[in-house]
Amino acid sequence: MAGIASAESGGRVKLDKMALDRTEVTIGQFRRFIADSRLETAAERDGGGHEFAGGWTRRPGWTWSTPFGEPAADDEPAVHVSWSEARDYCSAIGGRLPTVEEWARAAYTETRADPTDDFATGRTYPYPVGDSPDGMNTSGIDRWPRHAAVGTTRRGINGLYDMGGNVWEWLADRRGDEALTAGGSWWYGSDKTQSSAVQWKPAGFYAVYIGFRCAYGSR
Repeated sequence: MAGIASAESGGRVKLDKMALDRTEVTIGQFRRFIADSRLETAAERDGGGHEFAGGWTRRPGWTWSTPFGEPAADDEPAVHVSWSEARDYCSAIGGRLPTVEEWARAAYTETRADPTDDFATGRTYPYPVGDSPDGMNTSGIDRWPRHAAVGTTRRGINGLYDMGGNVWEWLADRRGDEALTAGGSWWYGSDKTQSSAVQWKPAGFYAVYIGFRCAYGSR
């Protein structure tokens, strides 16, 4: 399944001894994984994914390919995916989910010797896009009413996209039946994009606000 990791996601960014997907995993990438693995996701099997509307509400027909009930573009992030489904996708392409330490270092500390976008090597920032949250897809004022296609928001630290906002991302870290997510989403404010705002969620949960990206290399 090596072909899944294609240019549509913007490739990978090298960070010390590991690499990380430049963008969140897309619907197009996940579609090829589904075709090869013949996986029926939990959201498909159970009749639809979840949205928060005065409580978690199941939305019939909302799945990874139809995140809001209608077919979506291949460059949108794959959501309505559980922790184990995200883990299995990463494993299938020779990767894994990043740990919270790896994810946070990539998101907030510029490690490139010659960084772009006025970032400074070795500096740790409060937001994945720098000193202010401007340019991220959150519940604040921006041009995205829902999640955005990958690579269309402001490019952040280490050349990564959407480490803050757009959709929450599953991490490798587990605590019993729960797994960590990081980065916030389009439904939350910018405060949820900071390093202190990681959230534990049921690992079997799937919702329109949660996606993922993969890491590569040893921990």
